[in-house]
Amino acid sequence: MENKITQATLKNGMKIMLKEVHTAPIISSWIWYRVGSRDEVTGKTGISHWTEHMQFKGTKKFPAKVLDKSISREGGRWNAATSRDSTHYYETMPATKIDLALQLESDRMTASIFEKKEVASERTVIISEREGHENEPLFRLSEAVQQTSFRVHSYHHEVIGDMADLHTITRDDLYNHYRAYYVPNNAVLALAGDFDTKTMLKRIKELFEPLPKGAVPPRLARPEPEPKGETHFSMEGPGETPFIQAAYRFPRATDPDYFALQIFDSLLGGVSGLSGKTSRLYRALVDKEYAVEASGFAEATIDPYLYRITLIPHPKRKPEQVIAALDAEIKKLQDVLPPADELKRAVQQTRAVFVYGNENITSQAFWMGYTEMFSSYDWFTGYLDNLANVTPQDIQRVAQKYFQPTSRVIGSYIPKGIQA
Repeated sequence: MENKITQATLKNGMKIMLKEVHTAPIISSWIWYRVGSRDEVTGKTGISHWTEHMQFKGTKKFPAKVLDKSISREGGRWNAATSRDSTHYYETMPATKIDLALQLESDRMTASIFEKKEVASERTVIISEREGHENEPLFRLSEAVQQTSFRVHSYHHEVIGDMADLHTITRDDLYNHYRAYYVPNNAVLALAGDFDTKTMLKRIKELFEPLPKGAVPPRLARPEPEPKGETHFSMEGPGETPFIQAAYRFPRATDPDYFALQIFDSLLGGVSGLSGKTSRLYRALVDKEYAVEASGFAEATIDPYLYRITLIPHPKRKPEQVIAALDAEIKKLQDVLPPADELKRAVQQTRAVFVYGNENITSQAFWMGYTEMFSSYDWFTGYLDNLANVTPQDIQRVAQKYFQPTSRVIGSYIPKGIQA
């Protein structure tokens, strides 16, 4: 994780990030585009995710059926994903075969075909994906909480998009979105692995520098107003398990409070990937039978987003009892400084998950490009120090600032047949 990186910008504005890691004869290549659901307007929601799907339908040089077999035959793996703020594609290959990945990404930055029959086929796939999500109670609740939390900002809608838009987006809509955002000056290419930096940069320039610079992509500027009070709603639907989700406004990843809130999250809900039985929510809600499960989650985003606490109420408890128990635990962190040993453990756990999650080459390449989407690589290199600098006073301050009932949305999901 301490390996130095080389950064360069091509003549067409494309940023390149290279990190030599000679622990294994593999290379991981990630290309990131600054486009996600944050860039979508009503009527076109889900278009970034759909465009990502279309990138696997091939170009004249790399037809879809040939492409997948080529990557697999060379011992590689590849995938892609769309988030609120960005879209990425990656290939992890044997070091001697990485040129195939670079040729592919250079070609499909400008030459993806978007055939009408493929658009129609993918419409069916994505609508089916959306229908599958709608059968999941937690998705239904989370989407309703998100829509209630954001009435102005484009974080209002889910990445997959609204069903109405999935039925009406056209081939030309998709192609125009692709041409607007898939330009070199809106992209970051990050590679980590077993290569020589000088040689790799020369090859990247050969493949990517001839691609024409595009116009500056359009950006939405619709900041969400501050909430004016607590919103509480309940919804019914199929299923057997009730859920409660409380969402608090959470700062952007570049906010100085972000790191203190990471430790707050560890104290309150536990660290993802580790046992949460030492967390305050587990001890206060699960051990005392207010909830069957309790967890917290936040994302690193460009604009302020949400910190969500998801609870499965214990069968013998009413939702208002569970929420009252949650409020009591948050209030403890607002009123009393956390003990030094508890804070130390939370910092160690958060640091451990971060370090262990960045040991392999694919993860190292991921983080280089990912942090560029909302900040810079300095955010990554300074992460551990910023965690170590969090004080008990910081925890109390962010608890008081961000976790007030007047600025939250609480949603309850009630399976049909279960009374609130």
